[in-house]
Amino acid sequence: MIIGSKDFKDNERPYIMGILNVTPDSFSDGGLHNKLDDALSQTERMIKEGADIIDVGGESTRPGYTLIPDEEEIERVCPVIEEIKKRFDIPVSLDTYKSKVAEAGIKSGCDLINDIWGLKWDGAMAQVIAEYNVACCLMHNRKNADYVHFVQEVIADLDETMDLAQKAGIKKDKIMVDPGIGFAKDCSQNLKMMNHLELLKKWDVPILLGTSRKSMIGLTLDLPVTEREEGTVATSVFGLMKGCGYFRVHNVKANYRALKMTYAMMNA
Repeated sequence: MIIGSKDFKDNERPYIMGILNVTPDSFSDGGLHNKLDDALSQTERMIKEGADIIDVGGESTRPGYTLIPDEEEIERVCPVIEEIKKRFDIPVSLDTYKSKVAEAGIKSGCDLINDIWGLKWDGAMAQVIAEYNVACCLMHNRKNADYVHFVQEVIADLDETMDLAQKAGIKKDKIMVDPGIGFAKDCSQNLKMMNHLELLKKWDVPILLGTSRKSMIGLTLDLPVTEREEGTVATSVFGLMKGCGYFRVHNVKANYRALKMTYAMMNA
């Protein structure tokens, strides 16, 4: 998969997407990196620790989050994207589900659009991604979390997303999918989805797993958000064994080391 100027060889090794929230209110690190200098030092740190992609987010999507206007989100993310691209040789992902923000981010230099609504929130998003021929990560999500056959319905929802992508002309080699752990799922459903991650191989595109510090870990281990690193690492290792290739995390160093070790054993 080509992301920006980098050729990511799927199955050659696991890849780390480092989370850079330039928001005042994200659930785990809100306000820590919303000044440009702080964002750039955190980017440098994550690259040194093994990040392959930097994922910039300008709006918190934690449970109960507040929607912000497109203009405000653009003002938060675009200067950061521009500076990262000037200073570092690394692909930048933009975490947004809004087509106007995505287009502004692409014009500022971002290489991948990470859409938590899998093209279903904003009717113009698929067209923007196709028009600019950028990579995208399409996540499972839904407004109504009532399921009858949970796992089958998640796969069916993602089938719809892949159809939207195809109809818009997004090339298959520009797509990765994300099971949407923590979105429109309760704790037991999140755990069940983790145990069926291999089903996402059906589209023959890379799978991104984003579990870092999420409530599934907090509820399972009865731990606050500040104490979920070991749980996150466990989910990353398990995800790799289930076929995931990309891992969106806050703590790059711990996940990079654990995934590298796991991959070495799996391929010995």
